[in-house]
Amino acid sequence: MLVFGATGDLALRKLLPALYQLHREQRLPADLRILGLARSPLSREAFRQRAERQCRAQLARRAFDDEQWRSFAARLDYFAMDVAQSAEFGRLANYLGRDSARGRVYYLATAPQLFAPIAAHLAVAGLAGRETRIVLEKPIGHSLASALSISEAIGRVFDESQVFRIDHYLGKETVQNLMALRFANALFEPVWRAGHIDHVQISVLETLGVEERGSYYDRAGAMRDMLQNHLLQLLCLVAMEAPVRFDGDAIRNEKVKVLQALKPLTGMDVRDKTVRGQYSQGVVGGQSVPAYYFERNVDSDSDMETFVAVQAEIDNWRWAGVPFYLRTGKRLQRKCSEIVIQFKPVPHSLFPGAPDQANRLLIRLQPEERISLQLMAKTPGKGMTLEPVELDLNLATAFSRQRRWDAYERLLLDVLENDPTLFMRRDEVDAAWRWVDPILEGWRTCYQKPRPYPAGSSGPEQAQSLLELAGRRWLDS
Repeated sequence: MLVFGATGDLALRKLLPALYQLHREQRLPADLRILGLARSPLSREAFRQRAERQCRAQLARRAFDDEQWRSFAARLDYFAMDVAQSAEFGRLANYLGRDSARGRVYYLATAPQLFAPIAAHLAVAGLAGRETRIVLEKPIGHSLASALSISEAIGRVFDESQVFRIDHYLGKETVQNLMALRFANALFEPVWRAGHIDHVQISVLETLGVEERGSYYDRAGAMRDMLQNHLLQLLCLVAMEAPVRFDGDAIRNEKVKVLQALKPLTGMDVRDKTVRGQYSQGVVGGQSVPAYYFERNVDSDSDMETFVAVQAEIDNWRWAGVPFYLRTGKRLQRKCSEIVIQFKPVPHSLFPGAPDQANRLLIRLQPEERISLQLMAKTPGKGMTLEPVELDLNLATAFSRQRRWDAYERLLLDVLENDPTLFMRRDEVDAAWRWVDPILEGWRTCYQKPRPYPAGSSGPEQAQSLLELAGRRWLDS
């Protein structure tokens, strides 16, 4: 496994700790070698020391074992190179040797603009044979045109079956439990449709700001960084039809159909059904934090959004008329990733004065992983006083004897085992951009600037109005 960008945060804080955990559990092939590649002029030992420091910092104390680390470190090597220079790949080929029968995984933990040149340089150096795979981190481009350009460049070198486009949300346990919930239980299928569901909310909320990612984030924003990939992937899993079998192509075929059925948002719909926001100075966790435009490596007059909310609709038989409310943002009052399935209320209330009688299914991805179903129940005592109660499945408690896998552990193992089920196919990426691009264009042509919201709040007031105008509300409002 060759990790490009091996000295970056992604490689050191996510990939190497995940590979170490897989090594501890003897999940890695015995002969797997891991080669870090970056421009920094490090020795093999210096790279191993840097990797050890990060693994110790990222993993719980009981998850780090000195003896296991020594055996894992023996797998690690380092090669300093500038991936922008084609000649460097000739050096790499000589270093690796010309044994094309040995399978190789190229993990591109780099900026997306390097994807195409790296693939081309690998081909010229004779390093892109049939026994290789390439892993691409999101975002795949910054627009439909750039995504198509990247895909075409990768496709000239690698067959689609060799390409793994990673979205770490798809590796989360609760996301996969969503498929189990839907397709392994007969209980929900009859009501998982427009006739019984009032609306769906998908939220990915963060208390953190842009941290050290200011230069990247000021070019991407919340729409490209989160909604175009993470949130739309969650929407697909909620809305997709049952695949004919549990394999990569069957599942991805159904996800593509959902993306293709998304009703386009153009013109006035962009103004009425989307909200952009940008955090201003405020207080998060008791600490005063600066406005977005005062963050490091962010332009002082930036109009990039740090919050976005969208009302989406799916034009097909199952979901016609059901709004899907998507939102994501930084510097908010709470951190959570959750999906809310809000069912319609009973057609006639027998119990006057009862609270909201609509059932609700909550699928929480973080901070805790749990699934709960809200039902109405009678409180003890005389009379029919009702209150909502929850049937709660806490996955950490239910499987307390089993270690919780990190998303990257699962996805890296899938790459090594050549299982594409939890990865995005090219037509998925293209379809997502085809829906997102007109929204971005609408913001530009209508000069729709981000609405300010105080750090530590629940976002712009307009995001609340998006639901309130239809008599609905966000779960946390």
